Amino acid sequence: ALALSNGARSGLTGFVAGLARRTVAHNVTINNLLPGQFDTDRLRANFAHAAGQDGDVQAVAERRRQQIPAGRFGTPDEFGAACAFLCSAQAGYLTGQNLLIDGGAYPGTF
Repeated sequence: ALALSNGARSGLTGFVAGLARRTVAHNVTINNLLPGQFDTDRLRANFAHAAGQDGDVQAVAERRRQQIPAGRFGTPDEFGAACAFLCSAQAGYLTGQNLLIDGGAYPGTF
């Protein structure tokens, strides 16, 4: 479903990593924040679309929720907190990284 954007995302990840290695010497860090499914209006609209006109939106949401090891969707506050951390002085030595915040949904090691 994301075939077109996956290629662009891979290119962006490589570009950001290279740029981050150049900017960190000037106290500028660049990282990627990679969110999973967060409880937003867009996610709920996706559930409604997947359910169709006569479908059960709650059933669609529950099936998706069960696929997340944390057993829930992320909250906008959690996303904001992760973003705030990356922008903080405490993350000053963290650069060129991908921070995946998805409740454990990504099945890979890296």
